[in-house]
Order: sequence, then C-alpha cells, then structure tokens
Amino acid sequence: MCTLTHFDHPLADPSISRSQGLPDAEPQTRCPVFPRFQVILAGNAFFHIKEISTGHVRGFRANHNEACALARSLESRI
Repeated sequence: MCTLTHFDHPLADPSISRSQGLPDAEPQTRCPVFPRFQVILAGNAFFHIKEISTGHVRGFRANHNEACALARSLESRI
C-alpha cells in the first residue's frame, strides 16, 4: 500500500512544529488536505488506484511508481 509520503500534509498539532524547530503557520490559513486516491496492492506486482470516498477503482498499473504517479495525476484534477 502506498504510504502517501508524496503528499504534503500540514501538522495537526502546532506544538509539534515548535518542538521540532519547524516554522509556525497561521492557524487560520492551515487547512488539512486529505488525499482522495489511494494506491492498493491488488496482486503480484499489480496496483489499483482507489478513490477513497467511493471505494471505486479509478485505474491500475503494474508498477508501484507509475501507480503513485497516476494517483497524483488524478488528485490534481478536480
């Protein structure tokens, strides 16, 4: 399963950023953005790109990197 490390998620707890030395952001401008698609292992070297909200498979690839690229591409569309 894709760990979604390629998505930029803001930290939920602002105190964590201070303790790690990261710059603070305005709480009003910080809005959590959650991914809409998830890469799921569907067989031996075969991956589905699943839409999280509906559970429907929106694509598939035989390579994990290509599956993640497709998920990012679908994520950028609205």
